[in-house]
Amino acid sequence: MNHQVLAQLLLHLDGRSYKAYQEIRGRYQFPDFELAVDHVQGDPFAAPSRLRVLLPQTVAAFPAQTYQTRSREIALRDYLTRQFGQAAARMHQTSLHQTSDGSYRGSGHSGLIAIAPTGQQVLERTAVFVTSEQVEARFVVGLPARGRQILGRAAATLLCDDLPQIVEQALKYISLDATDLQRHIEMVEDADWLRQQLPAKGLVAFIPNGAVLPRHSGISDQPLAIAFDGSAKPQPEILTELQTETSPIVAIPFQSPATLQIEFDRPNQGSIKGMGIPTGITLIVGGGYHGKSTLLRAIALGIYNHIPSDGREQVVSHPTATKIRAEDGRSVTGVDISPFISHLPQGRSTKHFSTENASGSTSQASNVMEALEAGATVLLIDEDTSATNFMIRDRRMQALIAKAQEPITPLIDKIRQLYQDCGISTVLVMGGSGDYFDVANTILAMTDYRPQAVTAQAKAIAAQYATARIPEGGTQFGTLTPRVPLALSLGSHGSPAKLKVRAVNELILGTEIVDLAAIEQLVEAGQVRAIGAAIAYLERHYLNGITPLSAILTHIESDIATAGIDILTPYPQGDLVRFRALDLAAVFNRLRSLSVKTPATFSNVKPTSTRR
Repeated sequence: MNHQVLAQLLLHLDGRSYKAYQEIRGRYQFPDFELAVDHVQGDPFAAPSRLRVLLPQTVAAFPAQTYQTRSREIALRDYLTRQFGQAAARMHQTSLHQTSDGSYRGSGHSGLIAIAPTGQQVLERTAVFVTSEQVEARFVVGLPARGRQILGRAAATLLCDDLPQIVEQALKYISLDATDLQRHIEMVEDADWLRQQLPAKGLVAFIPNGAVLPRHSGISDQPLAIAFDGSAKPQPEILTELQTETSPIVAIPFQSPATLQIEFDRPNQGSIKGMGIPTGITLIVGGGYHGKSTLLRAIALGIYNHIPSDGREQVVSHPTATKIRAEDGRSVTGVDISPFISHLPQGRSTKHFSTENASGSTSQASNVMEALEAGATVLLIDEDTSATNFMIRDRRMQALIAKAQEPITPLIDKIRQLYQDCGISTVLVMGGSGDYFDVANTILAMTDYRPQAVTAQAKAIAAQYATARIPEGGTQFGTLTPRVPLALSLGSHGSPAKLKVRAVNELILGTEIVDLAAIEQLVEAGQVRAIGAAIAYLERHYLNGITPLSAILTHIESDIATAGIDILTPYPQGDLVRFRALDLAAVFNRLRSLSVKTPATFSNVKPTSTRR
């Protein structure tokens, strides 16, 4: 059927009950593209209808060099998603202003055309796909209604007039700013290249000179305006244009200490210099409000690429870098936390620790062990979000409370063993305890958001003011016990349709509400939605009572790499976003319906992963 048939059908439906919209399901040929109406909402207040546009490359005309590599393909898809979203928003606003009868406003989602929302990160989404044959865009439409009565004329205008304009503006190469698109693609490709160089250079992260790390506010991920004082010259691509009148506090561009500065020659944009954070134990110290946590946050999000002018677009971290924190009240199932906590009151074992209400120390110990099980090789820890008794037990407390009465072995006594025995690096923000000077390999002091290399000075202070603290917890890290997850009791029956997502911090899966607020490296609701679908997928395919969780994660990653994120859902969805196996594991581990068994225990096993 062609688009004229669709227009006539919508006019014919005018005034009928909303359910009659079901008649438009199908495919329609427009002059430049094909429109697929895959799902029609049953009510104007229900989730909007799902549609797709399929535009042949003979019309879209994107040069092969814009999508010829995996990195470029994801960057192009991200760019087109943003362009489609902006064009749809402009069209919607224009329609609202032009119609005085409220026909586009109507009931519920009437008149809406929208694509997956985007933030500062460049992510692999299912909203847009690009191949040598076609460009496919998946989006939602709120079919117009007044009450529950179809506004057929408005719907015909929406789909047959407005939508072709959006396609023209957003999905054709000739309509786009080629220079801006190329910059977007090259920025992403260079960031991917930088991240790939980290292991060979012995680094866990790289922060370029001129980077803008502070954000506009606690609820905005936009960069703070830059202060130019002549002491630093930002990389040209990092400069931002924000009105300083609305930002009384301004950002100071990042500048590496000379001893930690490293230079890379990127494939597209050439030379870039900045600070390399080496493997091992890196301590970030400094006074309050001088940028310690801001630097750690940038490193935590360096697992993602960022859009041009974000300020962090060339900040890169090891892909398995994982933020660890205390999480009072979380559920823990069958985790061996014995390297950190040897026993609990009443002789309870900690080799298979389970609780529905973890304390600060037990939750943080569990978070560490679960991250190792999932393949983390870099841990990121901030004392502000840590349990004090998990981090340190000083000499005075050791003297008052004997080790025999204290089951917790603090991180300070395990952090070097993590690196020496398991190859796990740690980047730690610490402003309150100089005892960590003794165990750190690299020490940075933040002053006015500028890092200074103070390792030698800190080591000298540690030697001058010896604490006589007694190391606890033995000479080796301890055991890493794999877990085999058993069947879940989610009430979802393995169906991804049984999930709901509330922003990025809550997942409703079956009958269970999962609080994700402490999983700080999830940045878009689409990731949470995809993780919910992945849990239902692994429930159908891999929860066999035999396969360990680490192997399950590898299987799912392999399935997605082979068949795409679409493999997780029974029909194409445009609102899914790629996630890390580490974050899938973090959500999975918080399911209160989870049950596990432990097939074997291995001593001093170095965690290995195909996801390094």
